[in-house]
Amino acid sequence: MQFLIFGIVYPFVWLLSKLPMRILYIVSDILYVFVYYVFKYRKTVVLENLTLVFPEKTLAEKKRISKYFFKHFTDSFIETIKAISISKKEILKRYQYKNPELVKEFLDQGKSIAFVSAHQANWEWFASAPMVLNCRARGAYTSIGNKYFDKIVKDSRERFGFICYESAKTVKAFYEDYKAQKQSIYLLISDQSPQVEHTLYWASFLGIKVPFHVGAESLAKKFDLVVINSSTKKIKRGYYETEFELISENPKDVSNYQITDKYIELTEKLIKQQPEFYLWSHKRFKHRHRLQEWKALKKNKLKKN
Repeated sequence: MQFLIFGIVYPFVWLLSKLPMRILYIVSDILYVFVYYVFKYRKTVVLENLTLVFPEKTLAEKKRISKYFFKHFTDSFIETIKAISISKKEILKRYQYKNPELVKEFLDQGKSIAFVSAHQANWEWFASAPMVLNCRARGAYTSIGNKYFDKIVKDSRERFGFICYESAKTVKAFYEDYKAQKQSIYLLISDQSPQVEHTLYWASFLGIKVPFHVGAESLAKKFDLVVINSSTKKIKRGYYETEFELISENPKDVSNYQITDKYIELTEKLIKQQPEFYLWSHKRFKHRHRLQEWKALKKNKLKKN
C-alpha cells in the first residue's frame, strides 16, 4: 500500500518540483485559499499563539499577521517540494549567507560547530550550507511513516552534501564523529516544545514561561563545539538571507543555561522583526500551565535519589 500511494503521488510531486518558481508561487496562492479559507488548518492555534505573544495588538493586527503567516506557510511547502530538484545555482541565488567568514574562522582552527536555529523563514534550504562553508554538515530529521517518501525527503536534504541522521540517534551521531575526530557543522533547531517530564529548564520565551530543550547546549559542552546562532530572514518572496552570530567559543567555560538563554534572546529578536514568518501553527506554548507540575515532579525525583 505504501508503494502504491508513493507511485501515484510522487510523479506529480516531482513534476511540480520542476516548474519555475513563478509558476510554483501561483500554485502556492491557490493552496493558501484552500488551507486558510476552506480547510482552516490550525487557524485557531495560530491566533491563540499570536494572542499570547502579542496581547497589545488588536484583533485586526493579529489576523493580518495570521494571513501573512499562512501565505508564507504555503510558500514554504512549495519551496520544500522545489528542493527535490532545485539547481545549485538557483538555491545559492535564493538562499544567501551574509557572513560565512565568521564560521570559516573557526573551521580553519579545526573546530566543529553547533548551529542553533529556529522555525523561522526557511530552514529547509539551509541544506545548501555545505557548498558555502566547505565543511561536512549534519542535521537531524524525523522519519515519516511511508518509507518511500521518507527516502525522498532524506535524499532531498542531502543533495548538496548535508548528512541526515534520525533525531533519536542524535547523541550517537555526535559521539561517532567525536571519536573519529571528524570535523562537522551541526544544525540544531532548538525551539521545539519538549515533554515536560523530560524537561531540565524553563525560560521566558516571547513573554511566556515554557519548557526548553537544552540539548544543543549539552552537546556543545560534551563535545567541545563552538555555538553559533543562525538567523534567517525573508528578504522577499523566494529569497532568504542567513546571518551568523557567535554565542560561545568555549561552551565548557559557560554557566549552565547561559547558552540557551542567549539563543532565546536572539530568536525573540528575529521573530519580533518578522513575526509573520515564524511557525505559529506549532503548539509551542501548550505546556505553559504545567510549571508547578514540573516542579513537583522534580521534587519527587530528588526525594527518591
